[in-house]
Amino acid sequence: MKTIKILALIAGVFGLFWLTSSGMAGSDEMMPKTTGKIKVYSVEEGGYIHSDRVTKSEADWKRLLTDEQYHILRQQGTERAFTGKYWDNKKHGVYRCAGCGLDLYHSDTKYKSGTGWPSYYQAVAEENVSTQADNSFFMTRNELICSRCGGHLGHVFDDGPAPTGKRHCINSESLIFHELPE
Repeated sequence: MKTIKILALIAGVFGLFWLTSSGMAGSDEMMPKTTGKIKVYSVEEGGYIHSDRVTKSEADWKRLLTDEQYHILRQQGTERAFTGKYWDNKKHGVYRCAGCGLDLYHSDTKYKSGTGWPSYYQAVAEENVSTQADNSFFMTRNELICSRCGGHLGHVFDDGPAPTGKRHCINSESLIFHELPE
């Protein structure tokens, strides 16, 4: 009886593999429909909106972004400290994703961390910035990612100021600044 169960399991796995590799499992008729919409906060609208996720080929990203932006946003790179255009920016406005334009951080939450990168104690909304584990370079950190295009922004640490105690350490090259009237 145990042999029959094992053979049935193998047959089931083989069948799933066959469906997937033959294209049948990926056909429109068999796959659930998804809209690709996500709920995000818009500073301009002053509230939540539904937006399409942004997906592009690597070739399209390379055409859209500068070499440094591509390295940071798409390859999880990091700019050198104190070299980014926004680490010392004191203007009033909103910082948007350089890959897709999603509102990420408001200047009201920016503070001088002394690290050489723009630092914020919170995003404009939790929905706009996602986190995932980053175990590169023999460290465990929480990577910050644009929720709409999946671009790498930086990392979050637990040594920030009140009210959150968080430091969102962000690469300038992953941002575009949009000045707002005060």
